[in-house]
Amino acid sequence: MTRVVRLALLALTLAFIHGCVSTPQQQPPPVATPPKVLYEPVAWDKVDGWQQDQVQWAWDAFLKSCRALASKPEWSGVCAAAVPSTNARQFFETRFVPYRIVQSAGLDQVVDTGLITGYYEPLLRGSRKPSAAFAVPLFAPPDDLLTIDLAELFPELKGKRLRGRVQGRKVVPYYTRAEIAGKPSLQGKELVWVDNAVDAFFLEVQGSGRVQFADGSVVRMAYADQNGQPYRSIGRYLVDQGEMTLDQASAQSIRRWVDEHPERKQEVLNANPSVVFFREEKIENPAEGPKGALSVPLTGGRSLAVDPQFVPLGAPVFLATTQPNSTEPLKRLVLAQDTGGAIRGVNRGDLFWGFGPAAGESAGRMKQQGRMWLLWPKGLPLPPQ
Repeated sequence: MTRVVRLALLALTLAFIHGCVSTPQQQPPPVATPPKVLYEPVAWDKVDGWQQDQVQWAWDAFLKSCRALASKPEWSGVCAAAVPSTNARQFFETRFVPYRIVQSAGLDQVVDTGLITGYYEPLLRGSRKPSAAFAVPLFAPPDDLLTIDLAELFPELKGKRLRGRVQGRKVVPYYTRAEIAGKPSLQGKELVWVDNAVDAFFLEVQGSGRVQFADGSVVRMAYADQNGQPYRSIGRYLVDQGEMTLDQASAQSIRRWVDEHPERKQEVLNANPSVVFFREEKIENPAEGPKGALSVPLTGGRSLAVDPQFVPLGAPVFLATTQPNSTEPLKRLVLAQDTGGAIRGVNRGDLFWGFGPAAGESAGRMKQQGRMWLLWPKGLPLPPQ
């Protein structure tokens, strides 16, 4: 697509969003004011759990972050000094400053906690061909899905994108989950077929996963794109419908409810209009997780999805929370290596638990409060606040 065409589509999109036919001068769309984040420097003994954590266990994840960060001026020095045999605790204490991450709540008040959830890499059963047993397709991105970078017209909207499709002379939102079934644009875009619609749905929520075929071979379905519709929690939908309480709304409880009410399955799944599209990847190293937003493999228990408005991708973060559905402490060094559509806000995190059923059990039950400390290289300006 040429730049001229893209700009024309962008102009049409903005006009569509604002309900305008034409204006004398284009104005950027309104942007919600983000919460104000503060980074408060603290001593290492004020980082809750730092002395008790096995910091060395996060070292390999940090080296992976350095693969993506080493070329950036603010990281080149610390990454050049990071070698496999390094004493991790001494390295961080010598080269980094811990900053407590808080959100300004006005009137000299701050909030230092946020929601910590979990995600994992599931394993699904699949087939290369559809059948009665394998009837649920996973799709590659359709050809009519437009992804428009708003920064081309409005640099202040860097990182903001719109997704949609052309209808006549307009750019309109792309189909929702309820609308997308049977659309011609998806014909031929089937990558594999799996045996369970709820498993396929939760694969989209996780962002990536593995599919095993009857011959024992396994491929990875990695996140490729999304339809641009907002993510809506089906757990919240069931709560609003009076089917369960908020504290009951775990992945496991949702699965049980759908199994018990198969006639309402599609209604519940359609409550989330967001649809994720995939690409197939070979699994080079089964011990490594999928690649996150930083484009490095995720590490179970040591990779965290964050809101990059408040936590720079790749940065070390000390996380103090509790084990899933428990008051048992979970305090460890993690790496901000991923993002997520539902991960928005200060001290909002999503801990990657790894691959398989045990990881899924922990991830599905995790809905805890937690605090974070950003570890930032000494002597460097803090990220923009």
